[in-house]
Amino acid sequence: MKTESAIGFGFDPPDNASLYSIVSDAASRDPLRESLGGADGVLLTCAGLDAGVRAVAAALLEREVATGDRVAVLGRTGLEWALLNLAALAVGAVVVPVYPTSSPAQIEHMLSDSGSTYFAAETAADAARLTAAGAGTVWTFEEIAAWSRASADATEALDARIAAVRSDDLAMIVYTSGTTGLSKGCMITHRNMHVSSANTVRQAAELFEGASRTALALPLAHVFGQTMLFACLVGGASTTLLPGIPDLVPALTRIQPTFLALVPYALEKIRKNIRALLTEESERDAVVTGLLRLEAGESPVAVDHPVAHALGGRLRYVISGGASLDDTTAGFYAAFGTVILNCYGLTEAATAVTVSAPKTYRVGTVGGPIPGTAVGIAEDGEVLVRGPHVSPGYWGAAREQRPVDADGWLHTGDIGELDGGLLRITGRKKEILVTSGGKNVAPTPLEDRVRLHPLVSNCMVVGEGRAFVTALVTMDAARLEAWRAEHPEGDPAVAVQTAVDDANSLVSRAESIREFRIVDGDFTVEGGLLTSSLKLRRAAIAESYSADIDQLYMSRG
Repeated sequence: MKTESAIGFGFDPPDNASLYSIVSDAASRDPLRESLGGADGVLLTCAGLDAGVRAVAAALLEREVATGDRVAVLGRTGLEWALLNLAALAVGAVVVPVYPTSSPAQIEHMLSDSGSTYFAAETAADAARLTAAGAGTVWTFEEIAAWSRASADATEALDARIAAVRSDDLAMIVYTSGTTGLSKGCMITHRNMHVSSANTVRQAAELFEGASRTALALPLAHVFGQTMLFACLVGGASTTLLPGIPDLVPALTRIQPTFLALVPYALEKIRKNIRALLTEESERDAVVTGLLRLEAGESPVAVDHPVAHALGGRLRYVISGGASLDDTTAGFYAAFGTVILNCYGLTEAATAVTVSAPKTYRVGTVGGPIPGTAVGIAEDGEVLVRGPHVSPGYWGAAREQRPVDADGWLHTGDIGELDGGLLRITGRKKEILVTSGGKNVAPTPLEDRVRLHPLVSNCMVVGEGRAFVTALVTMDAARLEAWRAEHPEGDPAVAVQTAVDDANSLVSRAESIREFRIVDGDFTVEGGLLTSSLKLRRAAIAESYSADIDQLYMSRG
């Protein structure tokens, strides 16, 4: 190993503290504070949330859910999902989140591999998908919402079950994205999730000070969504749960969040949606202004502008993780009073490894290690992680795979460097392209920049073993139709070329995109070309568009 960085001592729960203790402690300490609510805008108090969780937990006991039983849940983020999640954890069951966008084969794999015996779904249609994948009786979220009363016997037994759960007990089996094949079931203990969420709050304490308010639209099927849910409970933020980004955008002015947690893809979508409030020139000026503010380390301040109002008027910070973020997007938001705090993590570390703290933010980095975490850089540049939030391993078919080495280091597969204690991610070992000329090319910065163009839906850079780098580009169908109506004689390829030129400005000529091809259709989860967390399935895309790739290289000889 070349370098190592660690920051202080972090929070580590006592052995008898389950994740439910976060809820019960808050109910005892601050019963009337607003805590968690759903899309209807009604927030439960800490005491109300505790009562709701206990009611569902007691109902689970009535339904004979035993310690260690796996409970598979398919649905979009919402209050019922969260209540079931917390209740199952309270009684020592193991939650198995299932993405709503998962294919039938993926659902079948998760259910069979996890050995789930209890099942819940948002809607009757979702329940039918679980049933088709081999599930037994499926509870709908509507049924769960009706579990407001439980028998006296179940209620009396509940305290004993809660007391029996330990920090090192298994809490969740979260299936990874599966960019290269079948997803692996990653085991997350109560301690793993508690450490990750509580130390995220410590790292970014300013976000949770005062009357902090947020809206959580991340999927609870992803470990990032779970970690932020528990971080909000630990940090005391008033939190509205929303099904997804389409629901978040119109709700911002009503909720007026002080901070959000989003993936870069969502930040890009929101940026595209509010472009109508700006001219092209004013947007370019905003990016420059914002980047200057970030470079100067200025704290976010209120900005009187329609864009700031569209974001709710009080939004000061966004925790961004799950993928790389283009610097121009960070600059755009900074111009309107919102600082993007990049973070880095992975399922095997219960999400959080590094988080940008407001006081130490630096453009281009993903922050420093959260308290109690050690980050190392191996000789080949791979990022290594060690800490109490690192998963004990994989479940089921992947149980023989060992992500942690003999020295306790989790091998992330990402390439990075430490700069003054802050981590900078430069690529991914399996995604670095090596051209036939031996040039290493990191595709994601190029893809991120091309994807920012209003007409572009997605982009994948190609070049492994080839003489030069090319790209496949898909178009946003609705925006393209509107553009053609305004430019009947226009060529969309000319417009996309500007995005490619912009991306190429980031790299050397040897790394630049020489040719691109606009392809039919789009890269979708349903089509098997994106993971459930919207990452590119590169091999599947290359296979599906092999003829287009061949044409790209034939055109240049």
